[in-house]
Amino acid sequence: MRKLDQRGVAAFEFCLDFLPFLASMFVIFDFGRYAITVQSLRALANAGARATMVGTENNTCYTDAAINKTTPACSGDPMSDDAKKAVAPFLYNGGLSPTLNVTSGASALTVTASEPGFTMAMTLLTQPLWSTSFDAPSVSTEIPFPASSP
Repeated sequence: MRKLDQRGVAAFEFCLDFLPFLASMFVIFDFGRYAITVQSLRALANAGARATMVGTENNTCYTDAAINKTTPACSGDPMSDDAKKAVAPFLYNGGLSPTLNVTSGASALTVTASEPGFTMAMTLLTQPLWSTSFDAPSVSTEIPFPASSP
């Protein structure tokens, strides 16, 4: 029997193994970036809730309502851009800018932090797998308040 030539088999096997390995590494890095972004948004929403409760010179709606025992009607962004950068500097990478918004509800104020410009890098390659469901993450924190007295 004649022995077959085995040259190039190792390179071919390397290619077969390396491409899925490389793709899985990119997916892991991308989900890590998403997790860091969500955690930074959570920290920003919590800092926004603290800023709303403590109040600033421009925004004292929650403290005034608590003192007067009325329902607070807060809205808008309770923090400056510099304060947001101090809390969550990772969110400003790549020219992105997070948004922070306070809305009033029946029994709670909702502080929502979002990153509208965020997109997963692997979305371009794996569009059918998770589409755009991970783009523009958003996190909310609620500040409950007691019912207003008559």
